[in-house]
Amino acid sequence: MANPDPHLPPRRFPALLRQRAASFGYAFRGVAAALRSEVHLQFHAGATVAVLGLGWYCGLARWEWALVALAVGLVWSLELVNTAIEAVVNLMSPEYHPLAGRAKDVAAGAVLAGAVAALAVGLLVFGPRAWAWLGA
Repeated sequence: MANPDPHLPPRRFPALLRQRAASFGYAFRGVAAALRSEVHLQFHAGATVAVLGLGWYCGLARWEWALVALAVGLVWSLELVNTAIEAVVNLMSPEYHPLAGRAKDVAAGAVLAGAVAALAVGLLVFGPRAWAWLGA
């Protein structure tokens, strides 16, 4: 389509939109690849489904959903970054190297820290309900 005003720069919006859509496609492809190959991420996927179901069953308040969503998003993000770091380290250092091992351990430690924080959120959100159900 010709530009209606020759003094204005050409419209690039359709190309930009296609580029953004492609970027989302690459991101979803990365998540799917990680889900297929990473056992820990598969565990987190199952835990996410369980937490969402439990939240729906408990009728969480909006602020509780916000905490749960942030905790789940944190763990997923850290797990995906850990997977990416492991892939790059394996590519760059196929043989054992202490710094490569340290990088992988630190990345795994970040996932552990996020998972502990998510567990704390889960206990704060679901703990009082569980306590009440147990009749304590």
